[in-house]
Amino acid sequence: MRFRRKPTASELSGPVVESTVDIDAFARAVDPQLLDEKQFVQLIDMLDMLGRVGTGIELAAMRTDTFVWFVSRASTEQLEHLMEHPHLRAVVHWRLSGGAGPGGYDRFETVIENGTCTSGQDPTADARVTLTLSATDFLRAVTGSVNVAMLFMRGKVKVKGDIAFAAGLINYFDLPRP
Repeated sequence: MRFRRKPTASELSGPVVESTVDIDAFARAVDPQLLDEKQFVQLIDMLDMLGRVGTGIELAAMRTDTFVWFVSRASTEQLEHLMEHPHLRAVVHWRLSGGAGPGGYDRFETVIENGTCTSGQDPTADARVTLTLSATDFLRAVTGSVNVAMLFMRGKVKVKGDIAFAAGLINYFDLPRP
């Protein structure tokens, strides 16, 4: 683990406001292939908890490429156990441009919770991430016929919220291969 800077005495006495731990270096130092399913879930859960209590360890601060690397090293079993974790909950709001809804967008919500995924048109909770893209690009993404990272790089997908989560979102689903 690599620290960005040494905190001053006054910073140690108060809550941490910014990430003081290089989460990318930490993630690259941990090889998920050396962990069993339970240990993998415990690691993610502990890092998430440390972020919630303000320790300076922020999973959301992880760079997209690091997150993609970390998830690619995890086994299917590890990811399945993670998805079954009772505290794992993600709400994704989708805004599809060119729609008939307010502002020219069709809106949908996906809730991933307790190992299940449900979708609907009416938002029921605050989103962890909101993704804006055309309906055509959405269909291409969910059918596996386009690389979502390339859509993002070309500005065809807008992300508001947890970008690290958004980068790995497509991996939560079994998508067809063209």
